[in-house]
Amino acid sequence: MTPGIHPSAIVDEGATIGDGSRVWHFVHVCGGAVIGKNVSLGQNVFVGNKVTIGNDCKIQNNVSIYDDVTLEDSVFCGPSMVFTNVYNPRAQVERKSEYRKTLIREGATLGANCTIICGATIGRYAMVGAGALVNRDVPDYALMVGVPAVQIGWMSQFGSRLDLPLEGEGTAICSDTGDRYVLREGNVAPLSNKPGKAGTET
Repeated sequence: MTPGIHPSAIVDEGATIGDGSRVWHFVHVCGGAVIGKNVSLGQNVFVGNKVTIGNDCKIQNNVSIYDDVTLEDSVFCGPSMVFTNVYNPRAQVERKSEYRKTLIREGATLGANCTIICGATIGRYAMVGAGALVNRDVPDYALMVGVPAVQIGWMSQFGSRLDLPLEGEGTAICSDTGDRYVLREGNVAPLSNKPGKAGTET
């Protein structure tokens, strides 16, 4: 299934857009961008040249994804959230050689109007609340809110808050799916009986 591209969108020559993706009104995709399958780019989205977007991502309206930002599979970017790629910008100083790489890991959610300062890595299935400002790395499954953002809890892959302490050890069950999670040494992982997976139960 070929990508659906609205007539008002601009997709520069050389851009790669996977099957089943949808490019909505007034989007601009630069020529070096690599976009996976079944991605939705909402109205007025901008995608820079040095950007990689994985499969099944949803980019809501008015999001600009600048050079050196990478989204893994199934990332959600809420309306009008913000990425940066220069830490200390000045209009009169050229700093393109100083871009800091930003990585958003699989399944993470970036809430509406949040800001991700360049150089940060957002962990797998982490959730950044609406309006938060993230200026450091975020652990897998962490729930972050505030300006600057602080961790206030842990989230399941389904998007439900887990009954776990911020530190120490513990186990919790996702109230929506019944999946179990374990907290050990400051890290949360799903418990699984499948061999080879992190957090495998013994």
